Amino acid sequence: MQTEFTRYNCQLALPGFGERGQNLLKHAKVLIVGIGGLGCAAAQYLAASGAGSLGLADGDTVTLSNLHRQILFTPAEEGMKKAVLAAEKLRRQNPGIKIEAHAELVHADNVMELIADYDIILDCTDNFDSKYLLNDACVLSGKPLVYGAIYQYEGQVAIWNGKNEDGTTSANYRDIYPETNASQIPNCAEGGVLPTLAGIIGCMQANEAIKYITETGTPLVAKMLIFDTLTLRSQVINTPRHTKTNITALPVKLPSTTITSDQLQRHISEYELIDVRTSDEHKFFNIGGKNIPLSELADNLSYLSSAKPIVFYCATGQRSAEAVKMIKKRFEAELYSLEGGLKTWN
Repeated sequence: MQTEFTRYNCQLALPGFGERGQNLLKHAKVLIVGIGGLGCAAAQYLAASGAGSLGLADGDTVTLSNLHRQILFTPAEEGMKKAVLAAEKLRRQNPGIKIEAHAELVHADNVMELIADYDIILDCTDNFDSKYLLNDACVLSGKPLVYGAIYQYEGQVAIWNGKNEDGTTSANYRDIYPETNASQIPNCAEGGVLPTLAGIIGCMQANEAIKYITETGTPLVAKMLIFDTLTLRSQVINTPRHTKTNITALPVKLPSTTITSDQLQRHISEYELIDVRTSDEHKFFNIGGKNIPLSELADNLSYLSSAKPIVFYCATGQRSAEAVKMIKKRFEAELYSLEGGLKTWN
């Protein structure tokens, strides 16, 4: 007990926090999904502050392109599982808490079981499919979701599906962002991001989780914070106090329509290639085929007359997967997305 008092003395001294707040934090079970730029920052501060049980979920491995913002990892750890590495390091940082690594991709088949043992979830993912999935799973299970998102120089933080003062449930991600063509927005690897922004937003997510758990201050329930690193201006906007969406099931899991780099390289002449990146990206590097940016794909359908199966590709596989989904909703065609995008291409 003396060790805990010494370690957390600065928190215990806070007005309105004290032993009650620390005890609530000690017994909290927090799951962080996505151990990237946001997750690395959030995990370090939640572990340091004494969150009693911390889960880290991510099936990805470390790459050199991660390191400018994912500050838990080093070049020597390239190819190793992020969740496992992060758990090992954070256990050394705070041996007094329980940390569990879930080194697996989060998808519709495992998400409900994964979040079942946790009280509050942090969405530190970098793609829209995962954000909708986590949102729906948290709504169905009645758990609050601390949302974080970054793009280039701007970040957002909010708490979806949180409890209002009257006990009702606040808005969720689908109330604010109905699923339209949001997936056409590039992720960090494609659109770029200032590395410090990832740390700022990740720390804000940890801050909101601590406030929500310890019932301290005013958490971002029915509110969203928007932060601009270029001007250092932030604003908090009100979001609906009550949800208007009716979520009854998880998003439908589509059949696999991907092809790996190895498979494509062995039989590349048998496919029609379509690069769905921008023209500037295509000029910088490409593996052949036509260049039709994702935003123009639905209005330029001449490629569907090809006698060959079509493979869409982009930088990471996100936009190409969206291309397959978008076209398959309207047409019957043999379409594939290059799994992992050009970052997997030798």
